[in-house]
Amino acid sequence: MEQRSTYSAAGQPSVLQTNKVLRNTYMLLAMTLTFSAVCAGVSYAIGISPMAALGMNIAALVMIFFLNKAAQSSAGIWFVFAFTGLLGGSLGYTLGYYAGFANGPEIIMQAFGGTALVFFGLSGYVLTTKKDFSFMGGFLMVGLIVAIVAMIANIFFAIPALSLAINAVIVFIMSGFILFDTSRIVNGGETNYIRATVSMYLNIYNLFTSLLHLIGAFSGDD
Repeated sequence: MEQRSTYSAAGQPSVLQTNKVLRNTYMLLAMTLTFSAVCAGVSYAIGISPMAALGMNIAALVMIFFLNKAAQSSAGIWFVFAFTGLLGGSLGYTLGYYAGFANGPEIIMQAFGGTALVFFGLSGYVLTTKKDFSFMGGFLMVGLIVAIVAMIANIFFAIPALSLAINAVIVFIMSGFILFDTSRIVNGGETNYIRATVSMYLNIYNLFTSLLHLIGAFSGDD
């Protein structure tokens, strides 16, 4: 019996293959976000230190190397859970800090709600229109590099206004990456659901933390 190819005559992924990548990406993303939230809750409950949170972030960065190596195999899934678990666990200290505010739970829920609204709104737009946002890739990467350099510089200058500006910029950059990464999946630019999941997770993670810092700063308690 002849098997139906998952690629078109032009060598591009077929609709069947694209839908499979999209389905697997969102399924794995939902599971890793849940796992990450559990890890964040546990680390918050035990009251991890800033150094422990920093160590988890460094370990997560190291994990990216193994993720890239294992992305083409099923073993990559375990590295994705390790990676997202470490980043989720590192959030425990930040959540504990904002939970100490008079309106701490409201700040956290507003950041969570804002993140969900942006993600579902932008992803839904791309999924509905099938618009290609690949042209944004270069601009977003340059913006991200500038933001990272500014963050490193502000470690030494410690300017509150600059910190707010950086977080605001990151919100826009991560929103752009949600459009970019979703359109890559929809239009066949990304065919590996493990890499796609990691990209989407990082977009959501950075969007949430930046919104949390912004809302916390303007709450009147910071």
